[in-house]
Amino acid sequence: MGKRYGLIGKNIDYSFSRSYFSKKFRELGLDDHSYENFDLQEIGEASQVLNSKEDIQGLNVTIPYKQSIMPLLDEIDHEALAIGAVNTLKPEGDSWVGHNTDHYGFDKALQPHLTPAHKEALILGTGGASKAVAYALEKRSIPYRFVSRTATGDHLTYEELTSQITERYKLIINTTPLGTHPDIENKPLIPYQGIGREHLLFDLIYNPEETAFMKEGLRRNAKAINGYEMLVAQAEKAWEIWNS
Repeated sequence: MGKRYGLIGKNIDYSFSRSYFSKKFRELGLDDHSYENFDLQEIGEASQVLNSKEDIQGLNVTIPYKQSIMPLLDEIDHEALAIGAVNTLKPEGDSWVGHNTDHYGFDKALQPHLTPAHKEALILGTGGASKAVAYALEKRSIPYRFVSRTATGDHLTYEELTSQITERYKLIINTTPLGTHPDIENKPLIPYQGIGREHLLFDLIYNPEETAFMKEGLRRNAKAINGYEMLVAQAEKAWEIWNS
């Protein structure tokens, strides 16, 4: 029997994971391995996928189910529990165990670009990916503020942002889907005029390669990177977990 892997998400035809792992299996000569998309309209449909555990060796989870899938799992790794989101599932006996490799991927992609100027960060968005970013920043002792559409806790709202605030926070991370193909003209509405050459703009989006958010930073001599290296690193970490 072949070894099946897959991705749980919604509207995921574009899936990085399927093309990445299919290519990886070909290169490793793993002809009995396959990777498929489980495109679910709502999280309740995930139970059917999870009940196929006898021939599924591992799953990835993407937007919008990184948090809502957690109650369906038997066990959650301590880091994923601390983050409050999972993106990797591994069957162990009769159980499904949830892990998070996003924080590892983000940190590995971020590290080569950090400078002493990056003392504080703004995290745009409050979804599952933003929680992994926050966890990675905490481990590096980089203070951060979330920016969200609604005022909750100590989150900043987009309306509250000023150019003085964007000038102060030299590391700005976009964890929202704004600017993803095909809506490539979209971008988070922040005061870009506060951004300069010491800034690093990190967009978790990888398609297009250069988002409207990144272009705004590059126009102001900032450094800007997309989410491709993060995706590769988190995928390799997931592969490591499935094979451990």
